[in-house]
Amino acid sequence: MNSTVVLENSSRGQNRLGRGLMWLAALGAFAAFASAFAGISSAAPETLWVETWRLFGFLVFTGMFILLALRPRKSAGVWELAFFHKAAMGVSALFLPGAERAAQAGTIDAVLAAIILVAYMLTRGWMAWKN
Repeated sequence: MNSTVVLENSSRGQNRLGRGLMWLAALGAFAAFASAFAGISSAAPETLWVETWRLFGFLVFTGMFILLALRPRKSAGVWELAFFHKAAMGVSALFLPGAERAAQAGTIDAVLAAIILVAYMLTRGWMAWKN
């Protein structure tokens, strides 16, 4: 077996792993979308709009993660936007310790930022800018 074949097999496995991570992220975002309906049904009038915004935000991220899983090297900018948002929310939670649910949501977003970054590296997502 020559080095080219080894690199191709390794690269193929990394690509599959990276795509799998994004499918996992999509599944998690969809589960969050489904569970957000409870937040809407029990929301007070002053938080109903925010809960609705969260509901559709989960659906948008589900779609983004599916796009990244299906087309990792044809989604220029999507990787970077998803990573930025999740990293920014994770960091923001550190500065909003008194905000309700900030610690839990911030931890989830920080983990998602790490997953996105790892998947980006594994799938070579930056190649989207060359297509």
